[in-house]
Amino acid sequence: MKLLFCLLGLVLIVEGLPYLAFPDTMKKWLRQIQRVPDNQLRIIGFLAMCFGLLLTYIFR
Repeated sequence: MKLLFCLLGLVLIVEGLPYLAFPDTMKKWLRQIQRVPDNQLRIIGFLAMCFGLLLTYIFR
């Protein structure tokens, strides 16, 4: 459980960095992402999850 919370904390740090460093750019990206079709976002999300699972499997 300790490892899970540690990993969750790291994810939140990595996710928050672009908003801290480049807030204007993130606003532009968020406006652009609204134009992307839902199916394409699902595919991107699925591929990101698979890549994360692969990295976890390789480095664990």
